[in-house]
Amino acid sequence: MSDRLFIFDTTLRDGEQVPGCQLNTVEKIEVARQLEQLGVDIIEAGFPISSPGDFNSVIEISKAVTWPTICALTRAKEKDIDCAFEALKYAKRKRIHTGIGTSDYHIKYKFNSNREDILEQAIAATKYAKKYVEDVEFYAEDAGRTDNEYLARVVEAVIKAGATVVNIPDTTGYCLPTEYGAKIKYLMEHVDGIDKAIISTHCHNDLGMATANTLSGVLNGARQVEVTINGIGERAGNTSEEEIAMILKCHKLGIETNINTRKIFGISRLVSSLMNMPVQPNKAIVGRNAFAHSSGIHQDGVLKNVETYEIMNPKDVGIDDNSIILTARSGRAALKYRLGVLGVEIKEEKQLDEIYKKFLSVADKKKEVTDDDILVLAGANRSDAHKIKLDYLQVTSGVGLRPVASLGLDIAGEKFEACASGNGPVDAAVRALKNIIKREMVLKEFTIQAINKGSDDVGKVHMQVEYKGHSYYGFGANTDIVAASVEAYIDCINNFKD
Repeated sequence: MSDRLFIFDTTLRDGEQVPGCQLNTVEKIEVARQLEQLGVDIIEAGFPISSPGDFNSVIEISKAVTWPTICALTRAKEKDIDCAFEALKYAKRKRIHTGIGTSDYHIKYKFNSNREDILEQAIAATKYAKKYVEDVEFYAEDAGRTDNEYLARVVEAVIKAGATVVNIPDTTGYCLPTEYGAKIKYLMEHVDGIDKAIISTHCHNDLGMATANTLSGVLNGARQVEVTINGIGERAGNTSEEEIAMILKCHKLGIETNINTRKIFGISRLVSSLMNMPVQPNKAIVGRNAFAHSSGIHQDGVLKNVETYEIMNPKDVGIDDNSIILTARSGRAALKYRLGVLGVEIKEEKQLDEIYKKFLSVADKKKEVTDDDILVLAGANRSDAHKIKLDYLQVTSGVGLRPVASLGLDIAGEKFEACASGNGPVDAAVRALKNIIKREMVLKEFTIQAINKGSDDVGKVHMQVEYKGHSYYGFGANTDIVAASVEAYIDCINNFKD
């Protein structure tokens, strides 16, 4: 069996089916080009017959990329397949992905049909697609809940009809990893001619087992995985592409991919930004906390030897370095390390003990202790730390009025003022800020979180700003969400490393 695993990226098809995450053609081309650089083997560019926009996107993506195979999805219908082939006319490597539901749930309730008729439709659709392209993939929708014996009949039949890849989707995310792995193994052992096609996984995350199921499928003989960036997709999402890539990199299983893992973080942020879908902080591989350490025990271990608590080098996924986050759970070692980074040398343990006592007092009141806080505790000069402070902010907005913001900044003791209008009060305030801080900065992420409940609620704003190719995070908390947003932006700027 080949040790080569093909990466089938469906971010632009299944991933885009998330409500509110639709991309235009230009944005899809941008993602597709980054996927090509990432090293994916197949890009599922869309479902051409579903809309004129999808049809056009498949055409333009086919023109824009060179190396990956471009795949178009269809139902087991001739008009769908005709449309897919027309959309793929410019693709250098073409694949038609056709199929039909094979579980009794789909056969009875979705199609009001029977197993034999469904089998005939599967064969007919495969043969029809084969007239157009050599590379035909067949999907047995809801294969996860399909009887194995019947599924084997379908797989064998479509391979004989010309399918080069057969997709075994756990469409509802129902399977247990052992169950899904056993299903792939059953097919490998009971399908005549199985060596003439590649078996593919396509797992959903409804029960949080998509990655585990995909890996189980690979270990039992599947040699293609259908995945998405950040694990986006229908309902709870698809198998996360970055998780599979890094599992295979960390565990030497003898299975290779063509993925350049150092490109992972960049495309993760691109997809998150374009689809306006923030990555959860604790997301494996690409979440902002994936390489962050706040526990004192963990921090001490990492500072002594990074491999005590990190199984991956953050640079391997495109992240500059890990981060030591100071909280009430941090120990003396982490505090001393951070003081050293800030240029404060602690020569005596007694001095460190005194600072640490003050630190714990502050940490009990704050979720995270900032560099500015630490410098104050250490009695250091703050002028080089947080140079920029919000002096005042005034915003005028209302129905029928274009929001206008005026603000004042204190920059190293010097006062600056500016005003600007915008699409909303936050936009106006940020524009006014940029009129003073004239740097090429791009807002990549903006999230608002309520800290308490009630009319006097404090809002917490998290921002990610890109500056000179690096990402910086900032936080702000205020009962006025516009003020919290400006404070978060300033926090990002104060972290810039020029």
